[in-house]
Formats: sequence, C-alpha cells, structure tokens
Amino acid sequence: VQLQASGGGLVQAGGSLRLSCTASGGTIDYHALGWFRQAPGKEREGISCISPAGRSTHYADSVKGRFTVSRDVAKNSLYLQMNSLKPEDTAIYYCALDCSLTHESVIVPDSNYDSWGQGTQVTVSS
Repeated sequence: VQLQASGGGLVQAGGSLRLSCTASGGTIDYHALGWFRQAPGKEREGISCISPAGRSTHYADSVKGRFTVSRDVAKNSLYLQMNSLKPEDTAIYYCALDCSLTHESVIVPDSNYDSWGQGTQVTVSS
C-alpha cells in the first residue's frame, strides 16, 4: 500500500489547513494510521495516530487540542484537520501505516516502514 499526503500550503499563524492522505495499491482498513512531520534540522516527529476502526486517537502534546485526525473507510483515506497553526508547525508532513505508541506515549512508525513518499509542505508565517 502506498500513501500520499496532500493539502499543505502557506498559511498565517492562527489559520487552518486540512491535510489528506490517499492510499493506493490496497486497503488501509486494518491498519493504524499516523501523521508525522519533519522540520528542517529536526528529527521526524509523530503527531497523531488513529486506530484501524477510528475509535482511538492519540496526539503529541505539541498539537493536542489543535489538530484532529480522522479516517474515511469508503474513501480509503486519512485526514488531519489543523487549526490554530503556529510557526513551529512548519514542516513536511507525512502519513504512514502502522503507527503505535511507546511506553512513554510517543507516536512512532513501524520499525520497518520505509514508504514515506514526498510528504506535503506546511509553512506557517508569523
């Protein structure tokens, strides 16, 4: 299964964006799905993870209360609604299969996941 993130752009601080992640080559119904981001000079950060049925969601503290993850089974897609954006949210955003949480509640990708694609750039101006 290949995932492609889209919907990024340039927005002013306080604004909103909605990212989409479309799957091809198979179904994502039985996979937990995650959003990750990487800012220049920083390590990749897991920011949200949603369970296969969508009943359970997890967020990094840095986005909790501002971002909302959702999935649409019929459209084989994943979404990230981002509100109250801050300049520190500027990064390339990626979606990935099979996210999970560590004992410290850090969102991580599957250790073998290597299909990151190009991601989508989000730039928040101050």
